[in-house]
Amino acid sequence: MNRITCAQAAQLLQDGWTISTSGFTGSGHAEGVSAAVEKRFLETGRPRGLTLVYAAGQGDRATRGTGRYGHEGLLKRIIGGHWGAAPRLGALAVANRVEAYNWPQGVIAQLYRAIAGGKPGVVSPIGLHTFIDPRHDGGKLNRVTTEELVELITLRGREYLFYPSMPIHCAILRATSADADGNLGMEEEPHFNDVLPLAQAAHNSGGIVIAQVKHLKAKGAIHPMQVKVPGILVDYVVVAENAEDHWQTYGEAFNPAYTGDLRIQGRGQPASLAPAPLDLRKIIQRRAVFELLKWKKPIVNLGVGMPSGVGEVAREEGLDDFVMTVESGPIGGIPASFPSFGASANPDAIISHAEQFDFYDGGGLDLTFLGLAQMDVEGNVNVSKFSERVAGVGGFVNITQTASEVVFMGSLTAKGLEVRAADGHLAIVREGMVKKVLSRVEHLSFNGPYTAGRGTRVLYITERAVFDLRDGRLTLAEIAPGADLARDVLAQLGAPVPVAPDLKQMDARIFRDAPMFAN
Repeated sequence: MNRITCAQAAQLLQDGWTISTSGFTGSGHAEGVSAAVEKRFLETGRPRGLTLVYAAGQGDRATRGTGRYGHEGLLKRIIGGHWGAAPRLGALAVANRVEAYNWPQGVIAQLYRAIAGGKPGVVSPIGLHTFIDPRHDGGKLNRVTTEELVELITLRGREYLFYPSMPIHCAILRATSADADGNLGMEEEPHFNDVLPLAQAAHNSGGIVIAQVKHLKAKGAIHPMQVKVPGILVDYVVVAENAEDHWQTYGEAFNPAYTGDLRIQGRGQPASLAPAPLDLRKIIQRRAVFELLKWKKPIVNLGVGMPSGVGEVAREEGLDDFVMTVESGPIGGIPASFPSFGASANPDAIISHAEQFDFYDGGGLDLTFLGLAQMDVEGNVNVSKFSERVAGVGGFVNITQTASEVVFMGSLTAKGLEVRAADGHLAIVREGMVKKVLSRVEHLSFNGPYTAGRGTRVLYITERAVFDLRDGRLTLAEIAPGADLARDVLAQLGAPVPVAPDLKQMDARIFRDAPMFAN
């Protein structure tokens, strides 16, 4: 095992390399190594022209994580899943300072295994009829990105997308411990993310593997069944030099509930023990909970942001007949919110990132709750790219194209919206300045007619209205008690939407600050 410092690790990167980092939103990123790479570049201008490949977004929505690489000249190209956790990367893409591709997170996680196995790439239906399809944008995010990487192919009469393999010159991983032979253990990490396939991909590409750890252990001190990356794949080990560079998540130094070492109520934070206030977010989450009741013990995925709170709101109501999962690998338990998103308190099991997407892509999910930034009259949704911001799709495309029911969650308007719920009614205190329902979305993250045509139930939940898809059109299906149809709903749409002849009222229990279901 070669033990080196963070600064020495940064010196290993050469101009023009393709590098890849492990991590999932607020956890699993080798922060000390990435900070050292950034410091070296700012001081010396090297390395230059890197290609950064990553699956899950990694960062604190500011400067940490993959945001450390967000400097003009340091990067030449980015191929990433979710971009929102590292806004510096998106800023480079918007400014046309870097070649920028957005591929489905699950595809990239699976691509590491293809690279490791010497395969030409990943063939998948995931991404068809979205901006990733070469008949649309081919996953390209700006005008300086011209190379067509994603290909449309036909096998046995069916269309697929082909995502090509590429050599990984350097994999930068994070684990909890390393023994004297370089074997890596993940005992304090909230999930395994991509460490093993990434290490194999870099090693088998003739590249190097750098692992940041928290502890060093003696030879043989990690039980072989607990070794997640064998030492034969690890070239260099860095011990985190600052404690905060190896916090379990960007929000918590260590929470034993995420690793199964302690079972607790809520997420272990005192505020989570009390019910959340009945605000706009909770109103939408409460309506979403009603979708859980339509299934018998559904297997569920929760997206980041507002959807991540659905599980806790359901449990506030005494409901537990469902299994929550997170793309990073946890099965069961209570998914954490940002900045600890990706972890789950009290998980029943934790599998790898790619294995979770194998399960999702094959149709294992019954129900998913995801965020809603923009939608249009055809039921298409945009969560990935806006005029001045790149958010990226993350696992959104994998999940929306394979789950049996897709529930989008978001406010009907944005920027300044204030609402009040009381006594079973909703009042709009101040209207938002931005309309979210448009004649056409800016970016095609979700193709409503294509997905609904495959038999998927699709629902769009806001604080005052619920929409569904009927005959390829977004249709108003429910309205909140107290909301005026013309003033509060139809006038707040950026394009006309039909009203269902059987328009229903949203359940009044949603708008009372009391339990919705009697025990």
